[in-house]
Amino acid sequence: MPGQKKVRHFDIAFTLRTVFGKHDFRPMQREVISAALDGEDVFLQAATSFGKSLCFQLPAVVEYGLTVVISPLLALMNNQIAALRAANIRVASINSTTAPLERKAIMEDLQCGHPRTRLLYVTPEFCTTDHFRRVLRIIHQQRELARIAIDEAHCISEWGHDFRPAFKALSFFKKEFPDVPMMCCTATATKRVREDIIATLGLDTQTLKIFTMTTSRPNLHYEIRFRSDEKDHYDNFLKWIRGIHARRAVSTRSTQLASTQQRLTNVPGIIYTLYRKDCEALAARLTTDGIGAKPYHAGLSLSEKDDHLQGWVANKEGYDIIVATTAFGMGIDKENVRFVVHWQLPKSFEGFYQEAGRAGRDGKAAICIMYYGREDRDRASTMLQLDHARKNVLKNKEVGVVENMMSRAESLQALIKYCENVGKCRHKLIGEYFGESEAPFCDYACDFCKDKVALRKAKEEGLASEEWCSTQRERGAYDTGGDE
Repeated sequence: MPGQKKVRHFDIAFTLRTVFGKHDFRPMQREVISAALDGEDVFLQAATSFGKSLCFQLPAVVEYGLTVVISPLLALMNNQIAALRAANIRVASINSTTAPLERKAIMEDLQCGHPRTRLLYVTPEFCTTDHFRRVLRIIHQQRELARIAIDEAHCISEWGHDFRPAFKALSFFKKEFPDVPMMCCTATATKRVREDIIATLGLDTQTLKIFTMTTSRPNLHYEIRFRSDEKDHYDNFLKWIRGIHARRAVSTRSTQLASTQQRLTNVPGIIYTLYRKDCEALAARLTTDGIGAKPYHAGLSLSEKDDHLQGWVANKEGYDIIVATTAFGMGIDKENVRFVVHWQLPKSFEGFYQEAGRAGRDGKAAICIMYYGREDRDRASTMLQLDHARKNVLKNKEVGVVENMMSRAESLQALIKYCENVGKCRHKLIGEYFGESEAPFCDYACDFCKDKVALRKAKEEGLASEEWCSTQRERGAYDTGGDE
């Protein structure tokens, strides 16, 4: 029963195989799931490919009651819901796109005394409504509220990179339902952010089970491409992606795996831009040059976003690349993303790490490229100056806003240092930012470890020279091709 220590022992490996179609747990997943089934509060920080969602989905299948999942990203909700429904798990969602009749049916099921719904996905904003809170009280009184799971939990903290005020109101759950276990999941939390999340939610540090995994993604190749402000870096990317397509075609033909119907040019990837106009223009430019690309941002209609997203997830012809704004985010669990490109400097270190981490979730080689130039540094400097001026005006009037501004400034400064550092492994730099004491393993999986002399030269010249890129391509540093 919710709120009590679980005394039953489930064959969770059997559920993993028969319901979720997976043969083995990833490292630490079993321990996290076992702690959840024991009725413990859990804080889980792990890299983007870890499989954090399974840690609250599997318990929801095998235990009694309803699991409420709070997520800030509609795309992430829809992706997880589609996978759960494919596994014949009763799941529902209430968000801005839920039809009135469907919403009514869901709410009636929740209050029926024994809901058929096992997982309910909602936004943090919906959790602040009086009506939903009244329904939660009914579910709790009926002893049907099994767990509260918070995805992207870093949004709770004012020191987090994607802070959303509605997330702070989630402290309601422990105040109102102290006996209901809670699970917090994130990929991007520094020690300060983690402590702030725990304090904000009112979790007991003496009993809380904290699981923190390495940020290291050894299959990802991190690279900074220094660009000149006077030169468009589109040609640099176009030459690279065409080179990947050409080598894939040769590789596939040489292994006699190709058929007349097989598409040889599909290399699924994401390009992140800061602005919608760049998003639209870049997708159109790539399409004109024969590269299948679709834009994805908040300004598109729901039907357009759904079409572009589903076509890309399904590897549909003409949907090879999603060009997305960093402000809107993606939250997509697509395993075979072979590259992630940041067209401009992102707004935070955490945002960069999380977005880059959407590459290579299948464990195979993938590349994370960031274009960086003086223009990015100047823009960041202007943003920091504006934040500093605003901070002086606000002072102590809005403490939370000021703290979030300070955090954003520190994170952006750290990202600039990461880009301009040509004297240390990229994997090690990322690990240090997130407080890892031991250096992550890097098997020549970054620009520094591949060729530190050429990297230093590229920075001095202010752009990634064609000679540098060509040399590395010949050595296979950027070739993430091969059979999937």
